[in-house]
Amino acid sequence: MTTPAHPSEHPASRPLGVAAIGYAFMGKAHSNAWRNVASFFDVPAFEQKVLVGRDAGAVAGAAAKYGWAESATDWRTVITRDDIDIVDICAPGWMHAEIAIAALEAGKHVLVEKPLANTLAEAELMTAAAAKARTKGVQSMIGFNYRRVPALSLARELIAEGRLGTVRHVRAAYLQDWLADAGAPMTWRLRKETAGSGALGDIASHAIDQVLFLLGDQVTEVSGRLNTFVGQRPGSEGTEDVTVDDAAWATLSLASGAIASVEVSRVATGRKNSLQIEVYGDKGSLLFDLENLNELGFLDATAPPREQGFRRILVNEPDHPYLEAWWPQGHIIGWEHTFTHQVRDFLLAIKDGSQPSPSFEEGLNVQYVLNAVEESAANKSTLTVVRH
Repeated sequence: MTTPAHPSEHPASRPLGVAAIGYAFMGKAHSNAWRNVASFFDVPAFEQKVLVGRDAGAVAGAAAKYGWAESATDWRTVITRDDIDIVDICAPGWMHAEIAIAALEAGKHVLVEKPLANTLAEAELMTAAAAKARTKGVQSMIGFNYRRVPALSLARELIAEGRLGTVRHVRAAYLQDWLADAGAPMTWRLRKETAGSGALGDIASHAIDQVLFLLGDQVTEVSGRLNTFVGQRPGSEGTEDVTVDDAAWATLSLASGAIASVEVSRVATGRKNSLQIEVYGDKGSLLFDLENLNELGFLDATAPPREQGFRRILVNEPDHPYLEAWWPQGHIIGWEHTFTHQVRDFLLAIKDGSQPSPSFEEGLNVQYVLNAVEESAANKSTLTVVRH
C-alpha cells in the first residue's frame, strides 16, 4: 500500500478519510465534533474511517458508539493507508511528537490536541516537520479549542477594532478542583514522564494562548512559580509520588507593553472549569468566564461617566462568530460546540489550501512561554526572557 506524495493526489471523487487516535476524554469530544460538523456547517465531504486505541475491545466499542466505521490498535499502520487523509491526535502528550511527525511525513493533514508536546525539543521537531509538510500542501493545526468560543472570538474582534483602546493589562485564571481531594488517585496526568507538567501544561497553556490570541501579541519575559500541594497519591501498587505541579502562577510581559497575570490550579475547591479572562484598556474592558460561556461583559469607557458600567452581551446572535449555523437567538450553545467549530475551521483550511490557526508555530510559542515559566520557577521566580 502506498501513500500519496501530495494531498492534491487525493481523489476528488471520494470524501476525505479521517482517523482519530485516542478514544478517552478528548477522543470522545473530537468524535462528537466529527459526527456533527457536517450537519450544521458547509464543509468538504469526509468520512469517519477509523478510531485507534490500545485496548482492542474498548476501542471497538467506542468506535461503534462514536460513529467510526472501524477501529484499530496500531496507529503506524493506519497512517500509511491510502484512504486516510486526516489524522486527529487525541492521545496523551507524550505520544504527540512521534505520531504527528510520522503522519506529516506520510502526507496526512494533522490536528493535534494541546499542548503541542511534553517537551520543548519535541515541540520544535513537530514544528519543523509541519513547516516542511506545508510546502507540499499538508496542513496542520493545534487544538486550542477555546479560540472557538463565540464570546472569545467576539472579544478578539472588539479588541482588534480598537474598542478597548490601548490594552494595559490582562488577567487570566483557569481554576479546577478535580484534585482538591488529597485522596484522589494517581493518573498519567500526575506523572512527569507521561504528562510533561501538571496544571502548567494542561490548563495554563489554554490561558496563555488566550492572551496571545485576544491581543495578537507576543510574550517577551515571564516570572513564574509552581507548587505541588499534594505530593503523594494512592496508586495501583500503593502510594506514588506526584511529579508535576498542582498550580502555577506567572506574570507575562508583552511586546506591546501590556502585562498579563496568569493563575491556574487543579486544587481550587469549588471551581469546576472556570477560565476567567479580564482585559483592561484605556477605552474599555472585557470580562469572560467559561462557566458562563455564552456571555461577554463589555464596558465602554468612552461613554459619559453617568452611563458607564459593564453590560452583559448574550453571544447568541446569528452575526456573532460561528452562531449562524446553530439555534435561534437566545438559545445557548455549550462547551462541546468549540470542537465542532475547530473541525469546521480545519476542514475549510484544507479545502482552501490555507494555513489553519493556531498553527504548530503558534503552539510552539506557547511552549516557549511554558518553558520560561518552569525556568523562572526553578530559579526562585527570576525574570526569564522568552525564546521565539
